Amino acid sequence: MNEQHKADSPKWTEIELLPKWDEEYYDVYTAKKHGKWVMLKTLKQPYKDDPRFIAMIEKEFDVRYNLAHPHIVMINDFEDVPTLGRCIITDDVYGDSLATLLEQNKVDASHLDKICNQLVDALDYIQRNHIVHFPVKPETIIFTENIGNLKLIDVGFDQREHLTPADAEEDILNFGKVLSAVLDKVPDASARLRRIAARCTAPDPRDRYTDIHSLRMDIAQRSSNRLYIAIIAFLLIMIGILIWLNSAGAPAKPDNLSHSINIITSQP
Repeated sequence: MNEQHKADSPKWTEIELLPKWDEEYYDVYTAKKHGKWVMLKTLKQPYKDDPRFIAMIEKEFDVRYNLAHPHIVMINDFEDVPTLGRCIITDDVYGDSLATLLEQNKVDASHLDKICNQLVDALDYIQRNHIVHFPVKPETIIFTENIGNLKLIDVGFDQREHLTPADAEEDILNFGKVLSAVLDKVPDASARLRRIAARCTAPDPRDRYTDIHSLRMDIAQRSSNRLYIAIIAFLLIMIGILIWLNSAGAPAKPDNLSHSINIITSQP
């Protein structure tokens, strides 16, 4: 495409509202920017002129712009789009939401595996970066067309120095709800995963996982406690061997070995 053709071509084309992707305060569109597919996120009409919501979308852009994770939709820009106003510009994510797949009974073991791994990875990344976000739910989990890669949208609107225990508990609770919904559609899912989902959604928060790391370890069929016990046991055994070797009851070195050592050390 030559420079004159670029100048004559409209920057924005094929702008289309995606009602099923709408968020509480935002309309979501798909569009082409200079011929490349992107997605647009802009305030719904009742909030466009409200300073509180204008500050909210600006804050979300600032928070999310520097995030980089393979299972989180990335933000590219923040600019005015004709007829829409100020928009957050993200990568195009063409595919189906988990909500759609659940509704159409199209969830299978591969989706379950990605929920247990890719979604947990994304949540771990969000928590490590202290991102405050809206609840994770089937509508905010997208599986891309063809590859079926999991992408999490609507992932943050604020960043703090530290997240509270309640923030971590909410992520674990909502993950458990998502996992339960997927397990209900996968008849041959393991009983172990059902136990994990039940623990995530336990009525008493004290019975749930304390953090994403514990959840990840359980999903991977490992226990951090068992690992620590194994390490401690190994160290105790090694200490015991060293004490025994240096004790009076340790076996004496063979005479021929001592003789060989003396010969070697006495040679010039």
